[in-house]
Amino acid sequence: MILQALSEAFGVSGNESEVREIIIEAVKDHVDEMRVDTMGNLITFKGGTGDSPLKVMVAAHMDEVGLMIVHIEKNGLLRFRKVGGIDDRILPSKVVRIGKDRIPGVIGAKPVHLLKEEERKRVVKVEDMVIDIGVSSREEAEKLVKRGDYAAFATPFAELGDVVKGKAFDDRAGCAVLVELVQERYPSDLYAVFTVQEEVGLRGARVAAYAVAPDVAFALEGTIADDLPKKKDTSPTTRLGAGPAITIMDRSVIADRRLVELLVRTAEEEGIPYQFKQPLVGGTDAGRIHLTREGVPSAVVSVPCRYIHAPACLLSLTDFENTVRLMKGALARLTSQWVTKSTS
Repeated sequence: MILQALSEAFGVSGNESEVREIIIEAVKDHVDEMRVDTMGNLITFKGGTGDSPLKVMVAAHMDEVGLMIVHIEKNGLLRFRKVGGIDDRILPSKVVRIGKDRIPGVIGAKPVHLLKEEERKRVVKVEDMVIDIGVSSREEAEKLVKRGDYAAFATPFAELGDVVKGKAFDDRAGCAVLVELVQERYPSDLYAVFTVQEEVGLRGARVAAYAVAPDVAFALEGTIADDLPKKKDTSPTTRLGAGPAITIMDRSVIADRRLVELLVRTAEEEGIPYQFKQPLVGGTDAGRIHLTREGVPSAVVSVPCRYIHAPACLLSLTDFENTVRLMKGALARLTSQWVTKSTS
């Protein structure tokens, strides 16, 4: 399963080459052209049937949140900082892999037995944590790792019935959906773009969108599913198992209502369950794409994932498969009429 290979790959923001090579191998026989730009984005092209003049960009980002080594202590412990948005609370005791040799390490902090009363009430800050790679001196550590090395969570993929567990489903789930999409041809020319550095500012998408200059764009994501029990009866951002999530608005973009209508109509005509992502949460590559050049009508479709930006995530394979179905159906229906009709 391509999702497993992508999930287990090492690809913290700015270091996406391993992920990119897996994707190149998966899509090379299904696209007409491909290139890697100076940022590291993988831009592929698949010509349409000629039934639509549109140039459509579908983007998914290859990078994941992770850590970077910034200092090596005299005793061999490694100081680090976060790359992307990670909650400090989930870091202590997690296993990571560091650098090109994937050196194993464990994130450590002061033992609970030694904490003062006031310390127990506070979250341990990343500045007070270290990574222990089992050595006892700086000299030993420097033979294995160096400052600037990336560290990623060491999380094996596993199937739990219809649900799968793994790391980096934000956004390896979107990448896996996009790999499936390029295996078919659509009325419009398709630019399937696998972007870099989304987690640190939507950087790769900005460059790629300027180069592609699309008429229409979709961003594919793995998004928040916070559907666990709550004290208050509040709606979750998305629910696991309720189908692909269509964004109306988030912190980076207000989705083009014409494309939202296309997605909803496709889902209803094909009997695909879907849900709307609750507004104002998160941001995606669409936040940069829609502002490119003279503006690009853009929409976002996501696979709901529990515990994103954490060492282990969960997603429903049925949601994943329905996201593929929804996007294939929408791309098959997408004509210039959808983006020339009024938005009001």
